[in-house]
Amino acid sequence: MNSTVLTTTITLDMVVYPGFKALEAIGPMSVFEYANLHLQRRGRPAGYDVRIASIDLGLVPSDTLMSLEATKVLSSLALPDSAIIVGARHIQAALADGAAIVDWVAQVSPRITRLAALCSGAFFLAAAGVLDGKRATTHWSVADRLQADFPSVLVDADAIFLRADNLWTSAGVTAGIDLALAMVEDDFGRDLALEVATEMVVYLKRPGGQSQFSAHLLSERTARPNIRELQNWILENLHERFTVAQLAEKALMSERHFARTFQQEVGMSTQEFIEGCRFERATQLLADLALSLKTVAARACFSDEAHMRRVFLKKLGIPPRMYRERFATTGVGAAAHVD
Repeated sequence: MNSTVLTTTITLDMVVYPGFKALEAIGPMSVFEYANLHLQRRGRPAGYDVRIASIDLGLVPSDTLMSLEATKVLSSLALPDSAIIVGARHIQAALADGAAIVDWVAQVSPRITRLAALCSGAFFLAAAGVLDGKRATTHWSVADRLQADFPSVLVDADAIFLRADNLWTSAGVTAGIDLALAMVEDDFGRDLALEVATEMVVYLKRPGGQSQFSAHLLSERTARPNIRELQNWILENLHERFTVAQLAEKALMSERHFARTFQQEVGMSTQEFIEGCRFERATQLLADLALSLKTVAARACFSDEAHMRRVFLKKLGIPPRMYRERFATTGVGAAAHVD
């Protein structure tokens, strides 16, 4: 979709079933509700008509004390413009009980404008065969299962969200908010998405290709306090040029013992961790289309733009410019950045 040609309200079905993840439904629904609010403040009609859809009408229990009321029965004859299938904690059981959802996906995927699956909801798309030969993501905890059960799917276990033609998939829980903001940007432009993100006190949109595991999360998962503190110090001082000897001294350890301990605790060498921190910062900065690649490289603390390019090629197989075009925006203004 594109805001330059959009003339009517977008109908959007949030597809739920018993045991769906409540936050995955409420987060995106809030994004679309705030989008409507801000459009109305501009004197424009609501952009989204959101409905809860399920196999049957009535209250559908979630994974919490909350239930949502389905006011629409899934039908291949009454297609919305967009549909979002929510994930579940126990996806195998949900999949076994949700054969009707799988059948519905198979029938409507060639005809619907946009079909998204949040977190483990990707299993419904995979079971319908519509993800065969396509890149898709899901929550990291079930990525191996998705790949094993559906080997024809090109599972990217590290991405926040991905688009493959009219099919969208996202990582778990709050990643659904990122995906919903990307849809708003795609439909009505970056300014509206930014207004919604500001209202909700979230990032405008983490780039779709950004890792599910940030450097900050990696430091929180580290057991030894001195290593965790060192990781946080590195994150705050990326402009420095570190040596293993300097880091070992700061951690109050011998160089050899430090190198071995850091590898065991973090799962990578200090150099790999530092490179990953700079790479992560660069992916965030690339979302700002006003920044040149040279500026991004400098602010991400790479030695130069060529260094940043080498790291992107090593990690993703694509240069920063292509990353920006694929992931840093949803397509609106993707060619507007300055290099």
